[in-house]
Amino acid sequence: MTRWLALVFLFLTACSPRLQDSGPMVRDARIEADQFIARDGTPLPIRHWTPKSGNPWAVILAFHGFNDYAPAFDTAATFWARHGVLTYAIDQRGFGKSPHTGLWAGVATMKADLDALIGAAKKRHGNLPIYLVGDSMGGAVVMTTLAGRANDTKPAIAGAVLVAPAVWGRKHLGLFKRSLLWLSAHTVPCLKLSGKGLGIQPSDNIEMLKKLSADKLVIKKTRIDTIWGLVNLMDGALKSAPHIKAPVLLLYGARDEIIPSRPTKEVAQILLKRPHTRIAVYDAGYHMLLRDLQAETVFKDVLAWLKDQKATLPSNAEKRAQSWVLEIN
Repeated sequence: MTRWLALVFLFLTACSPRLQDSGPMVRDARIEADQFIARDGTPLPIRHWTPKSGNPWAVILAFHGFNDYAPAFDTAATFWARHGVLTYAIDQRGFGKSPHTGLWAGVATMKADLDALIGAAKKRHGNLPIYLVGDSMGGAVVMTTLAGRANDTKPAIAGAVLVAPAVWGRKHLGLFKRSLLWLSAHTVPCLKLSGKGLGIQPSDNIEMLKKLSADKLVIKKTRIDTIWGLVNLMDGALKSAPHIKAPVLLLYGARDEIIPSRPTKEVAQILLKRPHTRIAVYDAGYHMLLRDLQAETVFKDVLAWLKDQKATLPSNAEKRAQSWVLEIN
């Protein structure tokens, strides 16, 4: 019996979820023309959208969603650049053209990269206000990072936009899904799933979805242990909500089929207990709010909030949010 238990232990250890190796975070991070050098020396592809006329009046650091990469912000950032806002977006570790594509980096490393990017942007742009925009998984990274900076005496962040943040933590998965995910991640961690056949519609922008399907840098099949890592991140994001002190604009699509409304409402209710929180819900919005057919409506709301965090949003989507937050699923 003891020998059998030992064999089981060795098997589970050998098949445990795998993380990317990262070096010691001891260097100064820096932004270069086409890459961001992280604090462990890892180069990550970076894109920037610079206003063509005049100096920028604000800086956005944008973090993309799961299996996506920096060009996810192309249309949004181009719009904001026309209105004087400079946007940076990196390919997060394991995604796009970054090293070790498809392999999860770990929550601590992802947070460290965002922290380092904030520092590098602050150093590069002096007194310009810096805002974070986190899309889905990127929203979860932003939330956990902000919670870790809650005690900053001189906050480096002027505010954060959470676009359909990934907050679908374990308690909302149910016992069966939680158990199945744990077992799979610890027995067949490199098994890949495609998500085909689930019948989920992430956006009403069909042409955009076709382009993503043809884009070889958008991951189509995901390792089980990477999904396990994502759930760890979403868990952390959900738990971080009470500790976020920065001003927040939370955006959600009423037709979102990726992140359920129930955990999103839970986060919204927590954030609304403190000042400087705004919630907007778009009746025609899906999960990919920044690339849906009505995306420009969202762009304009974000821009209005950047200019004045107390101003009425052009879409009036806050009125829908007032009843949405109270709805029982």
